[in-house]
Amino acid sequence: MKTAEFITKVLIVDDVKTNIVKMKDALLESEDYLVIGANSGRSGIAKAKAQRFDLILLDIIMPDLDGFEVCNELQSYEPTRDVPIIFLTSKNDPESIIKGFRSGAVDYILKPFSKEELQARVKVHVQLKKTREELIHAKEMAVVAAKAKSLFLANMSHEIRTPMNGIMGMIDMFYQTKLDEKQKEYLKIIDVSSENLLCIINDILDFSKIEAGQIEFESINFSVSDEVEEVIKVLSYKAKENELLLQSKVQEDIPKVLIGDPVRIKQILINLINNAIKFTSEGSVSVQVVLLETNDFTTRLKFSVVDTGIGISEAGMARLFKSFSQTDASITRKFGGTGLGLAISKNLTEMMNGEIGVDSKEGEGSTFWFTAEFKTSSEKEVIESAKKSIQEGSKQKEMHILVAEDNVINQRVARFNLERFGHKVEIAENGIEAVAKFEENNYDLIFMDIQMPEMDGMEATLKIREIEKAKRPGIEIPIIAMTANTMKGDKEKFLDVGMNDYIGKPFKADQLFSLLERVIKQGKK
Repeated sequence: MKTAEFITKVLIVDDVKTNIVKMKDALLESEDYLVIGANSGRSGIAKAKAQRFDLILLDIIMPDLDGFEVCNELQSYEPTRDVPIIFLTSKNDPESIIKGFRSGAVDYILKPFSKEELQARVKVHVQLKKTREELIHAKEMAVVAAKAKSLFLANMSHEIRTPMNGIMGMIDMFYQTKLDEKQKEYLKIIDVSSENLLCIINDILDFSKIEAGQIEFESINFSVSDEVEEVIKVLSYKAKENELLLQSKVQEDIPKVLIGDPVRIKQILINLINNAIKFTSEGSVSVQVVLLETNDFTTRLKFSVVDTGIGISEAGMARLFKSFSQTDASITRKFGGTGLGLAISKNLTEMMNGEIGVDSKEGEGSTFWFTAEFKTSSEKEVIESAKKSIQEGSKQKEMHILVAEDNVINQRVARFNLERFGHKVEIAENGIEAVAKFEENNYDLIFMDIQMPEMDGMEATLKIREIEKAKRPGIEIPIIAMTANTMKGDKEKFLDVGMNDYIGKPFKADQLFSLLERVIKQGKK
């Protein structure tokens, strides 16, 4: 026996009592319905509004309100709007039938009715309503699940990237101390290991973000040759360990400055080069970048990673670029890896209007390649490497900078790098302290962490902007989000509350240097 909560409820509205009895008997003969009758239009409306029905059988010709008027009333009332209505009519003319559908009916049954037709039509529309409700419920649950997944990813990204920022920042600080050759070697191993760990973390988080539609692309000026050179430097130690020659060649005709997301390009290259090094026991790995086409608006490039490794069989190539897939189950045990790198690279490439592929023969090496499209920059000057400036000990124009950050290690990392570039630094432990310090001092720039106790970075920024409007209208201090939140839409949220830019954790010294150069340049305008 069905419970009252799940039993199908049908309302029959007809001014002839015998018709209600006949229809009720016919329906109960075929299904376990709860059937309620109403002998007038007004009574039908009252009962329909008083309780939830799964279906209404509605006579057209009634003395007080006709079926069209009843239907219009029920359609205008939110709780009854989605209840399917089947008209009962002896009028077999097209005009009445069309009027019924325009009033909101889903079907009609001619009087005198056939018992079998009545049973069939009621069953179909009851099932359709239940299916529709299930789909709506499934959609609502999917939205809830997507929100929960996005929140989980945001929290995971923050919780993982925050300590990674401390680890990588402290490594950078160690490089500036006096080290003997053995210590430098050990530190380099830690550095390379942290980079590899970050790659794995990015793979896992990016795969989840791709599934959730949360991937976002930067659109900034960059130099292809600089980015390739940086990747080569990062992975050269790993190649040397395997006694491999790692080299690169960037075609000279490629525009010096392009607009796109250099981080994503490096991510794909690191994935492909890491794989090449992993599966090459002797010989070399080379990176080649060639120009496919360019004009005043777009530039299309092809990146290739060529190795002299073990190669891939045709069956193995068919399994590539799929999530959690490698050419052989034993590969994971022997070589490690998440099995996500190529799948992520494929998605990222497609998001840059490109494609990815491989040419290989078993035992003869492989060439992994991908294409990508960028905007052609109108800037004529070549982008100078920030790393070169840092290595040469370049100082910037001194600024008085406030860093709002609750993590003690990340406070030290930020202070070390900013003071190293020649700036004066003060620390605020949370948003409340940041607002108070802003009111008491004259700063040139604020780095604002997003997730802080007492008051978060976004609320603190809103408070600071309110103070500026009241006390010094027209003058705004640059506020830079320094955040481990890297989900789609985060940047827009930061800008909406009044922030000017952001830098993601973990960040390298050269990224921070470049950001400060940009802020200083904008301040001169």
